Amino acid sequence: MSTLAIQELQTQNEFLKAFPIMSQLRTHLNENSYLELVLEAQEKEEYKLFALFDGNDIVAVIGFQPMITLYYGRFIWVCDLVTEANKRSNGYGEKLLSYVHEWAKENNYENVALSSGLQRTDAHRFYEDKMDYNKVSYVFKTALK
Repeated sequence: MSTLAIQELQTQNEFLKAFPIMSQLRTHLNENSYLELVLEAQEKEEYKLFALFDGNDIVAVIGFQPMITLYYGRFIWVCDLVTEANKRSNGYGEKLLSYVHEWAKENNYENVALSSGLQRTDAHRFYEDKMDYNKVSYVFKTALK
């Protein structure tokens, strides 16, 4: 029988233990750039990283940050959500995202928002059908040279 637990990751060592899962979503990052970005985001942006453990193994991770904008008001931006590739469709993403919803309510945030790559149609079905999210905008990006 599996024992599921959600834990906030707070140390460099804990962040590194989550890298094998996170790298399945953020394939452009190596371990050093990942750690550098997590530490900077934690310091400057109040970024939080939580892991879902099945026993001693991390099976999914979620990274988010509290924000305030005129459009969303006080809200939580989900930066990263990924489940170990061979463990998907077991409810792990739902468990982590629901945890963030509760965290947001407890901390007086009004909304939770995220973006998802256009090619990630399975993720879109999950957000819309399972988690009751609505498509409200497109996200645009440009690289500054």
